[in-house]
Amino acid sequence: MAKRRGETMEENRVKLIAAARKAFAEKGYAAASMDELTAEAGLTRGALYHNFGDKRGLLAAVVDQIDTEMASRAQEIGARAGDDWQGLLAEGAAYIEMALDPEVQRIVLLDGPAVLGDPSQWPSQSSCLQVTRQTIERLVAQGVLKPVDPEAAARLVNGAALNAALWIAASNEPQDVLPKAVEAFDALAAGLLKTSV
Repeated sequence: MAKRRGETMEENRVKLIAAARKAFAEKGYAAASMDELTAEAGLTRGALYHNFGDKRGLLAAVVDQIDTEMASRAQEIGARAGDDWQGLLAEGAAYIEMALDPEVQRIVLLDGPAVLGDPSQWPSQSSCLQVTRQTIERLVAQGVLKPVDPEAAARLVNGAALNAALWIAASNEPQDVLPKAVEAFDALAAGLLKTSV
């Protein structure tokens, strides 16, 4: 019985996140109706409040899901780049480029910070930061990067990618901003190199 209840709660969470993701992407956070969203999921507002506390809690869950997917995609792209240095650059560029995705733009980069506050404090960003820190630790140990503090460097590299993505999302001409942002990101990251590559 307890296991079934837990499964039902998880199923409800999945349904609510999926419905919210669709509604927030199509209408934006402010315009998304909780009644329509819960009806779409086949649930009541009580299920929403029970699982997420309120609309803001539901947005946090949606942002976490999308941001985690973004980090995974960026890491997959980075892993195909050949070495840790090229992987670090490829991950950053991939994250920045995802700002062109309308769902990412609206939910993660525009509504997310407006409602949830500083993205660098989100749990999904924290796990991404740890992956970047580990990569920088390896690059410092290999002598590729200057002997900088890995956490400080990871925070700055991730912050540069995040702010570039925020800039693209807020731009009237995101396609024009993208190459400028990636070029500047690469130039900033190259400042960490022990010798020029």
